[in-house]
Amino acid sequence: MKTRWILWTACVIFTVSCGNAQVNVQKNDSMATSSEKPGNFEVQKTEAEWKAVLTPDRYQVLREKGTERPFSGELLFNEEKGVYTCGACGEALFTSDMKFDSHCGWPSFDREIEGKVIKKPDYSHGMVRTEILCAKCGSHLGHIFDDGPTETGMRYCVNSLSLDFEKKTDAQQGTKP
Repeated sequence: MKTRWILWTACVIFTVSCGNAQVNVQKNDSMATSSEKPGNFEVQKTEAEWKAVLTPDRYQVLREKGTERPFSGELLFNEEKGVYTCGACGEALFTSDMKFDSHCGWPSFDREIEGKVIKKPDYSHGMVRTEILCAKCGSHLGHIFDDGPTETGMRYCVNSLSLDFEKKTDAQQGTKP
């Protein structure tokens, strides 16, 4: 009888957890609220201003620290040459030569364009991680991990919704973005 109760409880917990995973964009435990004061960022807008310029999914990820479903992002399998920019303010963050396929379900990069990303501790979901933010506007990008397969050893795991992509033209092929 006790074993049945334990199994039933585990099934309920699993079902509730999986139910949250089916939502396109999930909320993070450490979500920003509109009452938080903006940081010292070059681009500063009120949450109402951000809502006016971002789609609801992008707002959820960039401003409320949400996460898109794995393998759902438009930029995950992008192999074109160019620059990945912040989906909120347009700041250049990563280049295509920094991107690699980590098979984790989100675009991954082994480094950033120097000085374009802020790293801060994130203790949400009962984990210890490092959140990455756009240094220009403070928008949430994703997280960084030290399990990357390249020589840097880093894996910047970034939500596709937090990025835009600027394709490199033929005239730019000889220059680094």
